[in-house]
Amino acid sequence: MMKDGNTAYRFVVCVQNEDCEDLELRKIYQVLPDSVASEDGYIRVIDESGEDYLYPSEYFLPIEISDVLEKALLASEKAVINL
Repeated sequence: MMKDGNTAYRFVVCVQNEDCEDLELRKIYQVLPDSVASEDGYIRVIDESGEDYLYPSEYFLPIEISDVLEKALLASEKAVINL
Protein backbone atom coordinates (compact mmCIF):
# COMPACT_ATOMS: atom_id res chain seq x y z
CA MET A 1 0.00 0.00 0.00
CA MET A 2 1.42 3.35 -1.04
CA LYS A 3 1.41 6.19 1.45
CA ASP A 4 1.39 9.92 0.74
CA GLY A 5 2.33 11.67 3.95
CA ASN A 6 -0.07 10.28 6.53
CA THR A 7 -2.56 9.02 3.93
CA ALA A 8 -2.63 5.32 3.07
CA TYR A 9 -4.43 4.50 -0.17
CA ARG A 10 -6.43 1.28 -0.44
CA PHE A 11 -8.36 -0.25 -3.25
CA VAL A 12 -11.21 -2.73 -3.32
CA VAL A 13 -13.13 -4.61 -5.98
CA CYS A 14 -16.93 -4.56 -6.01
CA VAL A 15 -18.40 -8.06 -5.68
CA GLN A 16 -22.01 -7.15 -4.86
CA ASN A 17 -24.20 -4.16 -5.69
CA GLU A 18 -27.68 -5.04 -4.43
CA ASP A 19 -29.73 -1.83 -4.05
CA CYS A 20 -26.68 0.20 -5.13
CA GLU A 21 -27.18 0.91 -8.82
CA ASP A 22 -24.25 3.33 -8.87
CA LEU A 23 -21.75 0.52 -8.11
CA GLU A 24 -20.51 -1.72 -10.89
CA LEU A 25 -19.51 -5.32 -10.28
CA ARG A 26 -15.85 -6.20 -10.88
CA LYS A 27 -14.73 -2.56 -10.77
CA ILE A 28 -11.86 -1.31 -8.66
CA TYR A 29 -12.68 1.55 -6.29
CA GLN A 30 -10.45 3.71 -4.12
CA VAL A 31 -11.20 3.59 -0.39
CA LEU A 32 -11.05 6.67 1.80
CA PRO A 33 -10.30 6.20 5.50
CA ASP A 34 -13.40 6.48 7.72
CA SER A 35 -13.04 4.78 11.10
CA VAL A 36 -16.56 5.71 12.23
CA ALA A 37 -18.11 4.14 9.12
CA SER A 38 -16.03 0.98 9.47
CA GLU A 39 -17.25 0.53 13.04
CA ASP A 40 -20.79 0.41 11.61
CA GLY A 41 -19.89 -2.04 8.81
CA TYR A 42 -19.55 0.51 6.02
CA ILE A 43 -16.75 1.55 3.71
CA ARG A 44 -16.24 4.95 2.08
CA VAL A 45 -15.37 4.68 -1.61
CA ILE A 46 -15.15 7.04 -4.55
CA ASP A 47 -17.92 5.93 -6.89
CA GLU A 48 -18.77 6.59 -10.54
CA SER A 49 -19.69 10.21 -9.86
CA GLY A 50 -16.21 10.94 -8.51
CA GLU A 51 -17.69 11.64 -5.08
CA ASP A 52 -17.16 9.56 -1.96
CA TYR A 53 -20.07 7.67 -0.43
CA LEU A 54 -20.66 4.99 2.18
CA TYR A 55 -21.54 1.45 1.10
CA PRO A 56 -21.83 -1.84 2.99
CA SER A 57 -18.31 -3.23 3.42
CA GLU A 58 -19.45 -6.74 2.41
CA TYR A 59 -20.01 -5.39 -1.13
CA PHE A 60 -16.23 -5.20 -1.60
CA LEU A 61 -13.10 -7.32 -1.28
CA PRO A 62 -9.73 -5.68 -0.60
CA ILE A 63 -7.09 -6.13 -3.27
CA GLU A 64 -3.34 -5.66 -3.38
CA ILE A 65 -2.05 -3.87 -6.43
CA SER A 66 1.41 -3.06 -7.69
CA ASP A 67 2.93 0.36 -7.09
CA VAL A 68 2.80 1.05 -10.83
CA LEU A 69 -0.93 0.32 -11.04
CA GLU A 70 -1.63 2.30 -7.87
CA LYS A 71 0.16 5.36 -9.27
CA ALA A 72 -1.79 5.04 -12.52
CA LEU A 73 -5.12 4.78 -10.68
CA LEU A 74 -4.37 7.74 -8.44
CA ALA A 75 -3.23 9.82 -11.41
CA SER A 76 -6.48 9.26 -13.30
CA GLU A 77 -9.46 11.61 -12.94
CA LYS A 78 -11.37 8.89 -11.08
CA ALA A 79 -9.89 5.99 -9.16
CA VAL A 80 -12.28 3.59 -10.89
CA ILE A 81 -11.30 1.08 -13.57
CA ASN A 82 -13.10 -1.66 -15.51
CA LEU A 83 -11.75 -5.18 -15.26
